[in-house]
Amino acid sequence: MSMNVFRLCGDMSHVFSIVVLLLRLRVAKNASGISLRTHELFLLVFLTRYTDLFTTYYSLYNSCMKIAYILSTASIVYMIRLSDPICTTYDKAQDTFRHWAFAVGPCAVLATLTHFISGEGSGYSLFVNIQELLWTFSIYLESIAILPQLILLQRYREVENLTGNYIFFMGSYRALYILNWIYRTYYEPGYRHHYVAYFCGVLQTLLYADFFYYYMQSKRRGGRFSLPTKS
Repeated sequence: MSMNVFRLCGDMSHVFSIVVLLLRLRVAKNASGISLRTHELFLLVFLTRYTDLFTTYYSLYNSCMKIAYILSTASIVYMIRLSDPICTTYDKAQDTFRHWAFAVGPCAVLATLTHFISGEGSGYSLFVNIQELLWTFSIYLESIAILPQLILLQRYREVENLTGNYIFFMGSYRALYILNWIYRTYYEPGYRHHYVAYFCGVLQTLLYADFFYYYMQSKRRGGRFSLPTKS
């Protein structure tokens, strides 16, 4: 996988979003307004996408980023679920999106259908076929993994500053990756198109659109960041 400025900025935005969230949890010792379910989905995304971590070497940068995503997200899940006093501030009653039924299940079915209908992995070993299937699943799941967090914020309405920054940089990461794909299409010979990734990347970015609008409005006004009540 080649490196370009859009991919590098996207990766750094992703890393920065995770650092901001870890900082919020460790310093404030408070998980209010943070969705455990979103981060369980992201952890599942990384575990199913990076199955090639110990079988295929691309670069030191690539391997370090994959390990960092898995470990940092696992750390976030652990802190919200089990680490005192952070876990006592997590509002489970508000974080109610049924992520296993309405995210993991449908994405698994869709990935299986896509994998076999498209014929991807045909002619390869069973292990490679499973890797390809899990990769497709992770792409679908990542596109909607932020939903529990966005729903939770809508219920709270008032968005804590670091939480807002975390979500902004997370959304920016995917938007920058769309530019990365466009760049690679024009400037990388033999680049393999992933239309499932394109579709899911655009869908994921669109889910952030409403949040981006109110985030930028709050920054322009310099006031507290709050989301409007949905009628």
